[in-house]
Amino acid sequence: MLETIVALATAPLKSALHIIRVSGGDAFDIVSKCFNKDIRNIDKRTLLVGKIVDNDNVVDEVVLAIYKGPKSFTGEDLVEIICHGSTLIANEIIQLLLSKGARLATNGEYSSRAFLNNRIDLIQAEAINDVINATTKEAKELSLLSLKGDTSKLIVPLRERIADVLSLIEVNIDYPEYEDIEVANKEHVITLVDELTPIIDKLVNEGEKGLIIKEGIKVALVGKPNVGKSSLLNALLGENKAIVTDIAGTTRDIVEGEINLNGVVLHLLDTAGIRESTDKVEIIGVNKSKDTIKEADLVIVLLDASTELDEDDKNILEYVKETPHIIVYNKIDKSDKKFDNAISISALNNNIKPLKDAIYAKLGLSEQTYKTPSLNNVRQLGLLKNTKESLLKAKEDALNNLPIDLVSVSLHDAYNSVLEILGEYNQRDISKEIFSRFCVGK
Repeated sequence: MLETIVALATAPLKSALHIIRVSGGDAFDIVSKCFNKDIRNIDKRTLLVGKIVDNDNVVDEVVLAIYKGPKSFTGEDLVEIICHGSTLIANEIIQLLLSKGARLATNGEYSSRAFLNNRIDLIQAEAINDVINATTKEAKELSLLSLKGDTSKLIVPLRERIADVLSLIEVNIDYPEYEDIEVANKEHVITLVDELTPIIDKLVNEGEKGLIIKEGIKVALVGKPNVGKSSLLNALLGENKAIVTDIAGTTRDIVEGEINLNGVVLHLLDTAGIRESTDKVEIIGVNKSKDTIKEADLVIVLLDASTELDEDDKNILEYVKETPHIIVYNKIDKSDKKFDNAISISALNNNIKPLKDAIYAKLGLSEQTYKTPSLNNVRQLGLLKNTKESLLKAKEDALNNLPIDLVSVSLHDAYNSVLEILGEYNQRDISKEIFSRFCVGK
């Protein structure tokens, strides 16, 4: 039996109420030692009003939410003490519980116990943290789909289909004398891989879009000096964050900001103007700009509509050609030129809607994307891709007429990757890393 743990489940700030969470096999016994009513024989979900007492001293009048395991979040006996929102009172209650035999919970330990007690799988556990850290309504709602278990259901068919073929192979190997058993051959493997590969491709595609909604993208604003990058940053942010002057090279370092574009957070990076220079400080800024381009998910290349393209413009266009980018002509308020099939804006006059529309179109999102459960973190997507690679290796081995027991090695690798997504393989090592990122009390 795991130790009984205690932690403050609300922010350690003065507020109307605080919630203190106690979980473990001795939770009811420990709370009973400092509550004016005995809760040890409670066998169902119950709410009680009473007092937390330290010998004859009343610490606070509280409400207890009592959950009998396994029908609790952690799968254990669990008590939530709702007290007045004084950090002094909350700390006094926690210290009292510690003196009665509880210990302080570590980061994510309640969610970890829920996972280890099979109350949630690893996808749902990660979704808890995603909901807490969501910065947009859309990201929160996407994470809630995973928390409900909708995302986990996407993986179950993969697990079952691979398990079916592996089971057939194992039976053939272990019981070759039984003639009425279906023979596992390379056709089974090829059919399985051909069936699952497009499913995995679809899951990866949806997951990468979900990752964009959840985490946003890095957008670098690049161009030669005095092309209007800082003006564009200010227009996008709706505030004068970057210094704007007529002097070329005003921006020497990266200026950052964030906006919410239709539910996607754009992490904007205004870079120093890129050009040939002998100024040591400016050269450092130019090198930082080039590094930022490499790290960006999307690059906005700003060109000056009021002048002809020069060598600096052409060098920048050449530099970004391998990176997802959008070419934008700025300062159309100073030009009579018409740019067919090109985006034209005036950052100074806040005429930037065409650019916003182009950025959103580049993301490839639709209304349905926001409602579709997806495997949308790097760990899950990486394991999905590993699953596909292992399946393709199994198909290659089958086509090369390798013995079926050798073909099954790659199938086992694919199966283990699927299990790892759900946390059903090497679960303790995985969960230790994931739950360490949680806050205490969750």
